[in-house]
Amino acid sequence: MKLNSIKSLIPAVALALSMGFVSCTKDLDVENINPQQTSELDTDALLNKIYSSFVLTGQKGPGDNDDAWKDIQDLDEGRSEFFRMSWELNEFTSDEASWVWWSDGGLRDLVTNTYSEGNERCTGFYYRAYFTITLCNFYLDQVADDGTEDIKQKRAEVRFIRALVYWYIMDLFGNAAFIEHVSATPGERYTRAQYFEYIEKELTEIEDDMAAPGAVQYGRVDKVANWLLKARLYLNAEVYTGTPRWADAKTYAEKAINNGYYHLNTTGKGGYSAYQLLFLADNDTNGAQFEAVFPILHDGINTTSHGAMNMLVLSSYAGSMSDDIPSGTDNSWGRCNRVKGTLTDRFFGSQEVPQTGDLDQIITLAGDDRALIYPNAPYSRYITDLDDQEVGYGCVKFRNVRSDGQPASAQAKVDTDLPLMRLAEAYLTYAEAETRLNGQTTAARDKIDALRNRAHATTKAAYTLDDIFNEWSKEFWFEGRRRVDMVRFGRFGGQSSFRWEWMGNSFGGSQFPAFRNIFPIPVNDLENNPNLKQNEGYRD
Repeated sequence: MKLNSIKSLIPAVALALSMGFVSCTKDLDVENINPQQTSELDTDALLNKIYSSFVLTGQKGPGDNDDAWKDIQDLDEGRSEFFRMSWELNEFTSDEASWVWWSDGGLRDLVTNTYSEGNERCTGFYYRAYFTITLCNFYLDQVADDGTEDIKQKRAEVRFIRALVYWYIMDLFGNAAFIEHVSATPGERYTRAQYFEYIEKELTEIEDDMAAPGAVQYGRVDKVANWLLKARLYLNAEVYTGTPRWADAKTYAEKAINNGYYHLNTTGKGGYSAYQLLFLADNDTNGAQFEAVFPILHDGINTTSHGAMNMLVLSSYAGSMSDDIPSGTDNSWGRCNRVKGTLTDRFFGSQEVPQTGDLDQIITLAGDDRALIYPNAPYSRYITDLDDQEVGYGCVKFRNVRSDGQPASAQAKVDTDLPLMRLAEAYLTYAEAETRLNGQTTAARDKIDALRNRAHATTKAAYTLDDIFNEWSKEFWFEGRRRVDMVRFGRFGGQSSFRWEWMGNSFGGSQFPAFRNIFPIPVNDLENNPNLKQNEGYRD
């Protein structure tokens, strides 16, 4: 994504994180302390800041440790980005991803499912999420509904983003603080059921004010994002409230599929498959933009955090891998992010995977374009030793190369936009909800076939729920949602029949408690907010 396109999210307004908000739990200090100057809020700059909070961090960028985050966790600001930390909580705890730099505090405990209330990544994401919520609350407090279509729409977008972030909090933490206005008053404790009701109400109330499908600039949200989030909410309703809502999940998934603007990208280009195009540096123009319902915009020169798509590309590669399958970067992170053997098995079964850097050969063996896994020497299939840099295959799904052959803007960071929400989710949501309601029907099969045909994978006469569970992983692996699906299928905490490497701190996999299906509330918030209490199983 080029810089001029980033700026056009809200025309003629800089994207930089330039407003000095210093707290996500207290009053925002926005008054100018210089009595000779008058402060005036630029509401479009604030709206840009809200959107950019999914990829950027603070005032100075990566490597900085001179803001509020140094008091929350011992890591530089660049690693405190929203998507990266939510990704770590959802992927490292699952059967898909592992890490090797254990000096990054808290990550080993995620990979081994032994996290406690002091885990730095849990704490970091919690406060980063409430920082974005505070930005949203501030915007809505300051920008009154004046009756104009423009303001109604922008307020609806901000309310959507706030609802989305509360969905992350509900899903990851279960029971936490709720704040709807900027205030020094401690937030009320909301349960999962209360969050569910609030998110559902917000999405319903703002739907009419959101733009029609495709009627806003690429990078902003519209009605389809609303429907897709509602479908996600209802798909997981039994987890959140105890009451399934499969019919509602199916209804909103179908609305998203039939939106009339967004559609699956099914045509390859420049030697890349249609699926690969979703994760390349020109995915804002190569056809993939019509599948990205909510893309997070990146630019290799200006969006230089250590999070989001920068993390996905740079952490997955080492220099030797780029000799075979170019990443379009300087490979400076040395493949600290690895693929667990459980994920490899999902694509290849019991087949022996040859040590090769020939991606066409790998895809042919898997019979699936989505098997963008690098098995070449010296890497091994299973992560037998968490400290060994060379175990676990590599990921070549996310790249900073363009399908048109032109160079990306930089190598240290990437141009590739992050498809935070993409339309393929609606297809699997529909298929799962339909199957849970009515069994293995043609309607469910057709939605899965659409994704498998796009990936040149063989189709079946019908798909079981086990097939659908695997299909979620094949389509969305490493995209930051795996734990969500595992919990919904009963294959995460509190069971031992489904296992993966280092589950429960054992290479062969061992059961860990069901209370770890959600994460602990940070100690600081418990101490500062008397309305809160620690989630069950974690120390009070």
